[in-house]
Amino acid sequence: MSALILVIEDETDLAQMLEYNLEREGYRTRIANDGTSGSRLARQSPLPDLILLDLMLPDISGTEICRQLKAAEDTKNIPIIMVTARSEEIDRVVGFEVGADDYVVKPYSVRELILRIRAVLRRARPSAETNEETTHFGVLRVDSAAHRVFINEIEIALTALEFKLLLVLLSRRGRVQSREQLLRDVWGITADITTRTVDTHVKRLRHKLGEASEYVETLRGVGYRFKDRVE
Repeated sequence: MSALILVIEDETDLAQMLEYNLEREGYRTRIANDGTSGSRLARQSPLPDLILLDLMLPDISGTEICRQLKAAEDTKNIPIIMVTARSEEIDRVVGFEVGADDYVVKPYSVRELILRIRAVLRRARPSAETNEETTHFGVLRVDSAAHRVFINEIEIALTALEFKLLLVLLSRRGRVQSREQLLRDVWGITADITTRTVDTHVKRLRHKLGEASEYVETLRGVGYRFKDRVE
């Protein structure tokens, strides 16, 4: 079955245009023109596979909606792409801090947006290469097939993007990964995304890893490296 995309956008004409183009690409859609109805539709069964979320809504800010959805058990793993007219770096950083998986600035190319949607959905679904693998490393256990991560056998919640970042670092342990490499291999599309984005997500990932955070090393001026062995 095709992916279900929830569009939370208060500009009616833009929402209709997105609906038309998404359905033409084979996606199913839901449309909400304010934050309240968007939050409700995000929790409606079947859950959406991805949410396009406008940052500036008439009732609730997009960042607050994103924060609420990422904090809720039933919606925390739904990928969210922020769509906004605000292009300042601080807005992108805040969006990623509250759990957004990507950030698109208006005006945007519909074709680029479709490519970003495909990339985010691809990251959210474990690939055939990793879906039979369970990796143990010190106190860390990663079950790729189930998209689950455990620290000392206690499960922690990661977003789809954080999970992908962890998998890439873990699969290349002992090898330095530059920020540019990570942007290419984790994000897939690098337009309008700076290396600051990588630093922000690594910081979030380390915070969630807790005791296992020391496995991710920073090489100042170079990039990041997952340790090759447990000390």
